[in-house]
Amino acid sequence: MATFVLVHGGGHGGWCYRPVARLLRSAGHEVHAPTLTGLGERSHLLSPAVDLDMHIRDVAAVLFYEDLHDVVLVGHSYGGMVVTGVADRAAERIAKLVYLDAANPVSGQSLVDIAGPVIEVTRETGAVVDGVELVLLPAPGAAAFYGVSDPDDQAWMEDRLTGHPWRCFEQKLELADEDALWSLPTYHIVCSSTIPTRDPRLVERARAEGRLWEVDTGHDLMVSEPRAVAEALLEVLER
Repeated sequence: MATFVLVHGGGHGGWCYRPVARLLRSAGHEVHAPTLTGLGERSHLLSPAVDLDMHIRDVAAVLFYEDLHDVVLVGHSYGGMVVTGVADRAAERIAKLVYLDAANPVSGQSLVDIAGPVIEVTRETGAVVDGVELVLLPAPGAAAFYGVSDPDDQAWMEDRLTGHPWRCFEQKLELADEDALWSLPTYHIVCSSTIPTRDPRLVERARAEGRLWEVDTGHDLMVSEPRAVAEALLEVLER
């Protein structure tokens, strides 16, 4: 039995992994899908203090308080920033690190640095709510922004999406033990549509080493193609 910790991306919550988690559990594995502070069912905890560092602490605390070891740590989208920070702080608890169509940061980078215009454009339709600048505000049609086209999936998502603090996206990731972090086995499950936007050296090296899976769907692949994602994660266990 393996232990998976699935970290969501911007504007989402642990809820977005429900279909994938069900498949992994049915295969006999333990699954945790924590929701980051200020989002999803924890949106009532939103405050000006919520930032990338707090989200890293959220997940690191799950590993500690649930006494998790040999974890397969998975991050989607913005969650790539979070899991990289968690792996830097708790490498001894992690067996494998998986980037699920996620940001692949190095020390000193923010999501804005990595995603550039794609993430900057979200700020144009943001708003300040109770002193917090929020982007990715929920609205009719928001699910399409994440590449989800099925009407039922769209309705399910749009009932649950929440705004995301901009501060998380502009805070730079500071890593302390990169030797331990980058010694972890690292894997990539990516959408075909995002391949051209990624570092070609990273993609080609991962592909050549059998550490890359490509899924032909939109960015929220855990919603639109949960079986393909679960199958890829199960294959990660065998590598």
